[in-house]
Amino acid sequence: MLGNQSARAPLASTEADGHTTTAAAQESVGPGLRRAVGVWGSYTWGYADVGADVYVALGIVMAAAQGATNVAFLFAGLVYVMVGLAYTELAAAYPMAGGGQFYVLRGLGDFWGFVAGWAVLLDFTIDISLFALASAGYINFFLPVLNTRIDLHLGGLTLAGVQPWLILEATIFVVLLTILNIIGVRESSRFNEVLGALDVISESTILFFGFLFAFDPQLLLRQMTQSWPDPYHLAYGASLAIISFVGLESISQASQETIRPGKVVPRTSLALILTVLIYALAFSNLGLAMLPWQSFAEHNGDPIAWLASHIPFLGLVAGPYVALLGATLVLISSNAGVFGSSRITYSMARYDLLPRQLARVHPKFRTPVRTLVVFSGFALLELWLAGLSPNAYDVLGNMYAFGAATAYILVFISLLVLRFVDPWTPRPFKVPLNLRFRGKDGESRFLPVVGILGLLGISSMLVMVVLTHAIGRLAGPGWLLLGLLIYVWHRKRSGLPVFGSVPRNWPEEQLAVYADAEEYDLVEELRENLARKRLLAGEEGRAPLAPPTARVVSVPVPPQESRGNGRRTTTSAREEEQRREG
Repeated sequence: MLGNQSARAPLASTEADGHTTTAAAQESVGPGLRRAVGVWGSYTWGYADVGADVYVALGIVMAAAQGATNVAFLFAGLVYVMVGLAYTELAAAYPMAGGGQFYVLRGLGDFWGFVAGWAVLLDFTIDISLFALASAGYINFFLPVLNTRIDLHLGGLTLAGVQPWLILEATIFVVLLTILNIIGVRESSRFNEVLGALDVISESTILFFGFLFAFDPQLLLRQMTQSWPDPYHLAYGASLAIISFVGLESISQASQETIRPGKVVPRTSLALILTVLIYALAFSNLGLAMLPWQSFAEHNGDPIAWLASHIPFLGLVAGPYVALLGATLVLISSNAGVFGSSRITYSMARYDLLPRQLARVHPKFRTPVRTLVVFSGFALLELWLAGLSPNAYDVLGNMYAFGAATAYILVFISLLVLRFVDPWTPRPFKVPLNLRFRGKDGESRFLPVVGILGLLGISSMLVMVVLTHAIGRLAGPGWLLLGLLIYVWHRKRSGLPVFGSVPRNWPEEQLAVYADAEEYDLVEELRENLARKRLLAGEEGRAPLAPPTARVVSVPVPPQESRGNGRRTTTSAREEEQRREG
């Protein structure tokens, strides 16, 4: 359960630096998100979003990168590792709903925070539609008649090769998953945990028997030498391969609903980075060593089931089993997209980047119902438009990398900026390889070398997308333009600066979130760091954070939702903090 202050807009109190926030706006948001995600739930949220990507990406990337498919996945995987390390540091330090959008908001301000959030929303809405479509595709392994293509005539326009039953199946999945998330994160998290465990075991089993019985190193070398693509197709394949590594956003999105995020998030993020990298490289190499790359391009709707069906001795059983496995795995990936889009929109609305009506939480289910409905609606629109083409997978996948690359660039820049402007925030995990600098205030700053390398790597990915993706370079900027129009309209309507930032009481909100998450060591560390900051600035005589006269808004939490496991509750911890300050 996410208690009281932490799930709403910045607290209504006066900070030592004079910045204030509005209590009325705070109260209008309603009750906050509940903390219900533990270690395994945090891992499976990320795995649900990223572990399924290879089930969709393998066929698409094979068609582009051909004999260099494994190299395309390797390059994308190296960039993914650096992205993952950056997200791990930021999610552990700033465990607020919003993920990358929130980190950019903290580091670069409101305008760029909106751009990052809107770019990630593009990926999440496509995540919903693409993986619901992929789940239907794997189910149709058993019902191939539902893959029937027809020529659709609209006036004088003929749309050839449309698959209406496939699109209808995917539409039903999107609606059902939206309802599941409206019911609440606890139910959705359990859904992911059960299926995530099954999928991890099953993928490992398929890879084990595939390498044991079907791996042909000569075929692998022959395809890599004789079917090596030209630079254009290699770049196109590498930029598509990045869609296999975008699930870390889900862990950071769930950090404000994760129990003890400062300890849980680094563990689950690092485990997810290693797991997904191994699976992506293993499947791409096994595929090239088992079958001609052209066959995967022809089966882009169910490439992993196609691979499993050709494992000697086990193919007759493994093919149908992996089809069922793939259907469930990509379904939970679609579910992670529903979850992520609602939480990032919730965060953007809380900070006045989108209309605050979107941040309202349902009083019974404690979930942002409006955001779930609105952006699931966007996902359905994308699904239906893509369904008018003969290859809906390619249309959706073509836009997928644009949003990820744009948002990740801004996240890396924010990582670098926050290291210098906010060295006071505790960082339970730090990106490795740091260069130390002494600031003018006497405090040390650390420049992460991996962050600079990651920024260069993901920037090259964005260049590849713009140069090679005909749909992505048009639809991606078009999506950003739509968002900017909404942003400008909302900010002007609300009397807020378009390019400037609203003053916010970040330290006070962060202390409240740490206390709610029972990260008491981080509460003490942040207080000590802020006291040292005032001392270095010659402000040791000024009032400390949250003085007794400050008004702290509190939303009642039902007693039955408190955790009765012997630990201190959020309310008692907060009262203890107030007594200590008094």
